[in-house]
Amino acid sequence: MKALIAGAGRLGTQIAQVLAAARNDVTLVDIDEDRIAELEGRLAVRLLAGDACEPTFLEHAGALTADLVIAATGNDEDNLVISLLAKRQFTVPRVAARVNDTENTWLFDPNWGVDTAVPTATPLISLIEEATGATDTVALLRLSKAGVDVIETAITPQSRAAGCSLAEITLPKGTVIATVIRDGQPTVPTPDVRLEPGDELLVVSHAATEQEIHAAFQ
Repeated sequence: MKALIAGAGRLGTQIAQVLAAARNDVTLVDIDEDRIAELEGRLAVRLLAGDACEPTFLEHAGALTADLVIAATGNDEDNLVISLLAKRQFTVPRVAARVNDTENTWLFDPNWGVDTAVPTATPLISLIEEATGATDTVALLRLSKAGVDVIETAITPQSRAAGCSLAEITLPKGTVIATVIRDGQPTVPTPDVRLEPGDELLVVSHAATEQEIHAAFQ
C-alpha cells in the first residue's frame, strides 16, 4: 500500500512509523522544513518539506498513485483542503483526516473528500485501523497485505523491562521492535536504548500473539 501522510507532528510521525514497519510505502510531508530535517535518518519513510495544501506539491509527493492519504496536521482547515484535493483532484481511494476541534466534526464528510474523520483523542492503533479500513478492533493492527502484526505496548513504572536495554529483552521468535516512542518522538531501537516508564513501543511480529509481546515487557 502507498500511503501519503500530511503533518509530521506526533500523530503523523507515529502513523508513518507503524505503516512503514508493516512494509507499506510511506511518504510523510510537513510544511516545516526544520521538522523534516529533524526526522531525517530516524524514520524509514520518504520525507518531504512542502505545503500539502498546494496541488503541485501533493502531486510531487505521490498523490496520483497513493492508495491512502491521511491529513494529520494540527489545522482543521488545512486537513479539509488536503482531503478535498486528494479525493477530487487525485482520486485517492481512501482519505482520512484528523479533526482537531470537535466543533468542526460536521465538516469532515464526503463533501470534503473525507472517508474517515478521526478525532484527536482516538488511540493510535484505532486511528490506523479506521484509516486503512482494517476490521480488527482490539489494540492489534492486522494488515493483511503485509502479512505481519504491529502491536503497541507501553512501559509502566511496574514493568520489569523499565531500566533495561533492548539488548536485555528476550523477544518471541520472529519479532522485532520497530520503534520506541519517547515524549512523542520515535527513537531508533538500537540495542543500547534503555527503556523508561512512559515509553511506547511498536513491535512487529510474524508469529507472536499480543499476549506474548506484552509479557516480554511487563
